[in-house]
Amino acid sequence: MSEFWLISAPSDKENLQALERMNTVTSKSNLSYNTKFSIPDFKVGTLDSLVGLSDELGKLDTFAESLIKRMAQSVVEVMEDSKGKVPENLLANGGLKEKLKCLKIDLTSFVTHFEWDMAKYPAKQPLVSVVDTLAKQLAQIETDLKSRTAAYNTLKTNLENLEKKSMGNLFTRTLSDIVSKEDFVLDSEYLVTLLVIVPKPSYAQWQKTYESLSDMVVPRSTKLIAEDNEGGLFTVTLFRKVIDDFKTKAKENKFTVREFYYDEKEIKREREELSRLLSDKKQQYQTSCVALKKGSSTFPDHKVQVTPLGNPDRPAAGQTDRERESEGEGEGPLLRWLKVNFSEAFIAWIHIKALRVFVESVLRYGLPVNFQAVLLQPHKKSSTKRLREVLNSVFRHLDQVAAASVLDASVDIPGLQLGNQDYFPYVYFHIDLSLLD
Repeated sequence: MSEFWLISAPSDKENLQALERMNTVTSKSNLSYNTKFSIPDFKVGTLDSLVGLSDELGKLDTFAESLIKRMAQSVVEVMEDSKGKVPENLLANGGLKEKLKCLKIDLTSFVTHFEWDMAKYPAKQPLVSVVDTLAKQLAQIETDLKSRTAAYNTLKTNLENLEKKSMGNLFTRTLSDIVSKEDFVLDSEYLVTLLVIVPKPSYAQWQKTYESLSDMVVPRSTKLIAEDNEGGLFTVTLFRKVIDDFKTKAKENKFTVREFYYDEKEIKREREELSRLLSDKKQQYQTSCVALKKGSSTFPDHKVQVTPLGNPDRPAAGQTDRERESEGEGEGPLLRWLKVNFSEAFIAWIHIKALRVFVESVLRYGLPVNFQAVLLQPHKKSSTKRLREVLNSVFRHLDQVAAASVLDASVDIPGLQLGNQDYFPYVYFHIDLSLLD
């Protein structure tokens, strides 16, 4: 599953034993895989400031999640011809060990191996400064995303409009890709070639009458140059001074003169514009040369191990980082920007989750700071109800009212503004990596 539960409980002896019980039960019942989630010691400040930060972090959490989902969707749109490769472009930079910072890993690995980035978000700074840095970073990414996607969407719209012109019927579509120079009498002071749309049932009538629709029509000057389901496009050459009379007579006979005069420069410009837009759109994506190998998620020479909660002697299965070739080559500017900044926004989002756990744990459990955060990954959707019951049973002693409210939605929790379904005896936050759903 791509769902995670990030919880915390006090680190005193009683609650560490409760965490061990939780780990034993969930492991035996195959409910979830649990790992410790490391959060540094921050400067707490006042409890009043923490209350304000709690509200701000909640809003920032929602904003960050919305942003990365929009960015993931933008990757889908840019990679419209290669949607199967989208997941391998939604990665996060390193985060496992300092020597692996330059590598890219899948989102699940980043979350399960999370380490706070001290260089980007120094833990020695006041919490409000750390939160402000994260907020400004995400706001800048959103601003850039809006401008870049707006430019891309304008490009797409212009291209679609040009493509529509080449896909309509003979009454509406562009004729620049149908006609040729040889179809027209050009550079004549007296003669002009018109294009006339004739319904299919009227072909014979056209051939019999076009020469007599007006004076000064050149005999045997008509030629069928294109057809669609409704009719055909014919040329006819006549003297310029009878154009208006010819149009009137043609209309009376249900023949339609298309307003088109051959202009080689304009036709060339239109064709070049279509070609340019097609090229520009393709260049925003192009084919990624990262060429991730199927079935291999990691470098064979870098093993990363996680120590499961409650059993430090049992390492998790080794995971290595993605094998890559020619990083970034062959990628268009928009896809490249999306990949880099999706990673930045995602990393910021998980740091926000860590901050929320820290702030809520201090508010819930008090000072001095002493709690343990744990990341649970439910094994399957059907086991989440049972997993919640296990957690409620193990940590019931932390908050009897909250524990009761989990089982009975009618129980009110005094002073709590959240819905009961969001409040449990332990600190709890949800992480859902299903970003494309």
